[in-house]
This record gives sequence, structure tokens and C-alpha cells, in this order.
Amino acid sequence: MTDGLSIIDPLKDERWDNFVKQHPFGWLCHLSGWKQVLESSFKHIKGHYLVLLNGCEIKAALPLFEVRSWLTGNRLVSIPFATLCDPLISTTEDMTKLFQGAVNLSKQLGISSIEIKTLSSYPLIQDNQLCVSNFFKHHYLVLDGSLDQIKNNFHRTCVRQRIARASNSNMKVKEVDNEADFHNFYTLYLLTRKRIGLPPQPYIFLKELWKVFSPQKMITVLIVEQKDRPIAGMMLFKFKNRISAEFSVLDETYQHMSPNHLLFWEAIQLAYHEGYKIFDFGRTSPNNETLMDFKRRWGTTIVDLPQFYYPKQVCYNKNGQEQSIKHKLIQTICKNAPQPILNRIGKVLYGHMG
Repeated sequence: MTDGLSIIDPLKDERWDNFVKQHPFGWLCHLSGWKQVLESSFKHIKGHYLVLLNGCEIKAALPLFEVRSWLTGNRLVSIPFATLCDPLISTTEDMTKLFQGAVNLSKQLGISSIEIKTLSSYPLIQDNQLCVSNFFKHHYLVLDGSLDQIKNNFHRTCVRQRIARASNSNMKVKEVDNEADFHNFYTLYLLTRKRIGLPPQPYIFLKELWKVFSPQKMITVLIVEQKDRPIAGMMLFKFKNRISAEFSVLDETYQHMSPNHLLFWEAIQLAYHEGYKIFDFGRTSPNNETLMDFKRRWGTTIVDLPQFYYPKQVCYNKNGQEQSIKHKLIQTICKNAPQPILNRIGKVLYGHMG
């Protein structure tokens, strides 16, 4: 690498996490712990952190992960399994230099495609070698004013009334602080993935996320219990001024009791009292109209989550992916497979994804 462009190992370079914490686009997935979790959980993934240096200081960066698979193809991804993500840049010029470094890296590694996810940085990405897809959507709630004012923006019947009913039930919300409870959370996650027809991510990945980040108070896992039975749960990512709801899970048998409404309201209150300014509802496919409506009814703002692809033809293949015959076939198999088989499908498929 030349012209101030280098590759560093964030697990060995103490400058990295400090840079992430100071950069306005820095998020939990940029931290060195994310690389640690990915590489310990998935053998087909390896991180390369491109940085622009100003003297000894990092001024801009593009973390890229080498994802190798005979099934889904070899590619560089920034950043695997992150729902919210940005290149850590401040200018278009810096992004141009980093992207050229990414292209050179891809040639060195014999990889033909690059994927870059964004949330806020997309206006700074103007390279005509890239194409953009605005398929995925992002809902977020600004936590200003009082809690009562925030709550008054929720849909009256679809949200506020459900919260009231759930709050008056015998359900309780607790924070997971041991592996037995975390395993209960993962069991609910498996039920949820089967219901919606998606392969589950391996236990080791979610457990390692919790194990690495919860001691730093950057991940909190909540569970709703009814008569000591876990019936819903949520993993929260917490970093700087925002908190993001990830991996929301539910035992559908108890859906009529609205445990998810209770859980989201408890999480929003937790975020408010801990001083966070933004509550994220994560990434959503617009094809999932039920989930889009659920998130909209909480008074959220909705924005695009642009994803950039190189070369351009990769973008055209991605845009129709959710409606493809292959995707629908996998969904049908996952919905109908016995749970042990579904678990195996998840382990196999996530050995090719990223």
C-alpha cells in the first residue's frame, strides 16, 4: 500500500478502537471485537483493515472482510453480518483512495467483487465504478422530549394499547446474565427463524458477540418471561449515542399477549434512561410488509440503507435476490424442516455467507 494507505490489524493496533470511538460514523461493528468474533466463529472469513494515515494518526478507514465460498462466490464485504455500517470517512477524496486500495486488495486476493454497506456516509461515495442498491430500509426513533411525548407518537391501538395490556399481565422483563438464560434466548431465536423461513446463525456467533461485548456494556440481551417461561427476547447493541434492537425473537404461542410490544417499550425506556439519543429498529426488507408496518407504528423515521457493489453487474444480481426462486426454495425448506435439520442447514449455509 502507498500514499498513506496501509493495512493494520485492529486486534494489535491500539489506535483502531480509539479512532472508531471518535469518528462520527463509528459503530459497534467497526470495533476490533467484531473482527475477533467473526474470525473465531467463521473459518471462511478474514478481516483486512484499510486505513489512510496522516503521520501516525488514522484519518479514514475501510474495514473489509474476505469471504470465501464455492457456493456464494468470493468477495470483500464491509462488514459481514452488520445491519448498520459505514466506511469511516470524512471526504469523497478519502473514500476514492480507500476504494482504489480495496480494488487492489481484491486483485491480490483473487477476489472479483466488493460490497460496501452504508448508513450515513453514502453522499461521500461517488465513484462511477460502483453501483448502488437502496433496497433495504432502516427505521429509527429519536429519543428527545419526555418519555410520555415519545410514547404519544406511537400508534394508539396497534402499539400503546398493546403495551398497556402487556404491562398489566404477569409477564416480566429481565436482563440475561448467564449462559443458561442466553441459551434460552437462542432457543427462541431458532423458533423465530423457523417461523419466518430463514436459516439460523450458529450459536457460537451470537454467543461470542454477547461474550465479547456484554462485559463492556455494549450488548444487552433482554428476555420476557411468563411464569418463568422465556417467551420473547432481544439483543441490544449499544455504542456512543445510539442503541439498536437486533435479533428480536418470539415464541409465537404467546403472540396474543404482545410480549414484543412490552419488550420494545422496556428497551426504549432503558435507552432513554441510559442517555442514548437514537433507538434503532434495525434493517428491514420492504418485501416484509408486516415488519415494515410494525416498525412504522412506533413513530419512527424511515431511511434507505444504500449498499454499493463492484463491479456494477453484481448490483443487478442483488436487487432481485429476495424474490428469486432459490430464496423462496430455501424459505420453504426452513419453514418445514425439523428443528435439528434446520440447525444443521444454518451451520452449513452460514459457512458461505457474510
